[in-house]
Amino acid sequence: MRQRVDLDWGNLGFSYLRTPWRFQAEHRDGAWSEGGLVADATITVEEGACALHYAQQCFEGLKAFTTPEDRSVLFRPLENARRMADSARRLLMPPPPEELFLHAVRECVRANEAYMPPHGLGAALYVRPLLIGVGDNLGLRPAPRYLLRVFCSPVGPYFKGGMKAIRLRVSRHDRVAPQGTGAFKVGGNYAGGLLATAEAKAAGYDEALYLDPIEHRWLEEAGSANVFGVLPPRARGGKARLVTPASDSILPSVTMASVLTLAAEDLGLEVERRRVAIDEVADFLEMGCTGTAAVITPVSVVHDGANDVQVGDGAAPGPVTRELYARLTGIQRGTLPDPRGWVVTV
Repeated sequence: MRQRVDLDWGNLGFSYLRTPWRFQAEHRDGAWSEGGLVADATITVEEGACALHYAQQCFEGLKAFTTPEDRSVLFRPLENARRMADSARRLLMPPPPEELFLHAVRECVRANEAYMPPHGLGAALYVRPLLIGVGDNLGLRPAPRYLLRVFCSPVGPYFKGGMKAIRLRVSRHDRVAPQGTGAFKVGGNYAGGLLATAEAKAAGYDEALYLDPIEHRWLEEAGSANVFGVLPPRARGGKARLVTPASDSILPSVTMASVLTLAAEDLGLEVERRRVAIDEVADFLEMGCTGTAAVITPVSVVHDGANDVQVGDGAAPGPVTRELYARLTGIQRGTLPDPRGWVVTV
């Protein structure tokens, strides 16, 4: 068994804990450097850096897990590399090659293996790749240089309480503009959402829930995760339906894509990715949030206007949510077979 630092592994929160090493590569004069590990946890940039003035930056989030054999594994990292490339192109930044992205993530995890949480405690090593535009600049134009930085931190659940259901509050704010950057993991999307989350928590809820920015009728996503609902079968004896909103403004979640595959292929549910009206929440048998941080978190209440809409019995996670969580985390942590090759050894 590997040597680990002395941490209270079973009680980690979702907060930053500095680890010794991070990976950095630079794009200059049209080419990426090989990059390497650095010990300094700070980044020094020019005061005119585009990342500071014009939000020319994007990021990713993925997790490394410890298997029962004490191996470190990653869950679908290639999908994160491809999503970062999409975000970079949208902001006129040079996409890191997939090989560089995967190498950087692996090197970061390997260098900090003493911070890999032990198997069986519900914790993981969260990995954050970050791409920023730097260099001397003043006008509104792409940056002259770019930095790819990958760092990591051991974390516990994003929402405290494990599979305890959370409460969402429909926000009066729009997450993004129509035809804007909603489908890309760029920092500006999240800065704009801080107020909505703060208002939800001040009102006694756990997170904000966004509707579409045009009609304010259709579900989009929560402040930090995609959402899904479980509807009854169309006819007696039919399959239950798992629905998730379809919109050009929603960030394509690696976790959600995995959940939809598991729901259709393993659980035999009817899967629908379509427009979902806020009024349909009242018909949901179950509802959940999904994402790298949230994993699969059940939702018990959605507050819309002046009303609290209860989902299911309003307390315990439903059977579909429990089964999806068990299958997803079992594959991620190496306790269930991985026939699709989603798990990659570090």
